[in-house]
Amino acid sequence: MLVSGPIATNSYLVTDEGTGESILIDAPQDVTGRLGPLLGKEGKLVLLVDTHGHWDHVGDNAAVAALTGAPLAIHASDAGMLENGGADGFNLPFKLLPSRADRLLDEGEKIVFGSSSLLVMHTPGHTAGGICLYDEKEGNLFSGDTLFNGSYGRTDLPNSSVKDMQASLARLSGLPPQTRVYPGHGETTTIGEQEWLTHR
Repeated sequence: MLVSGPIATNSYLVTDEGTGESILIDAPQDVTGRLGPLLGKEGKLVLLVDTHGHWDHVGDNAAVAALTGAPLAIHASDAGMLENGGADGFNLPFKLLPSRADRLLDEGEKIVFGSSSLLVMHTPGHTAGGICLYDEKEGNLFSGDTLFNGSYGRTDLPNSSVKDMQASLARLSGLPPQTRVYPGHGETTTIGEQEWLTHR
């Protein structure tokens, strides 16, 4: 986990051990300079995946692409936010470089790197195009801003929805309780530790 940017956003470099191929989940500001040493001489970043289009998760999209040549993927419903630097709904005191999606994701797709894969789960609520990435084999969920340890993403922003968030959280509550949750902010947890999910 790499914590970067002005509001401590989590980014995850996930590597297939057999091939050295990696994906980066979210690109907060200032994360790019830390990638080179982590990828190493033999490593290759094959994809950057944004869990949603808010500024604090996409601030280094352009810089990561320039450094690694990796294509960028995001859910189709959030793709337009990237061209505005991801700043929709936020009055930022700085400008972000715009980026453009090379791949538009949808529910049920698999992101494959080496012999590893992550399932795309469309979990709207925080944004219309919010996604989680699920590795059923390893029992890992990268939840973006859909689910945090003890909380969930805001639903009072443009393109957010309380109703959609409720449905997304209900869906995640059905995952195995031992599933490790790697959120967009804060500490790692498990589905089972989030008892409030089933008592909302």
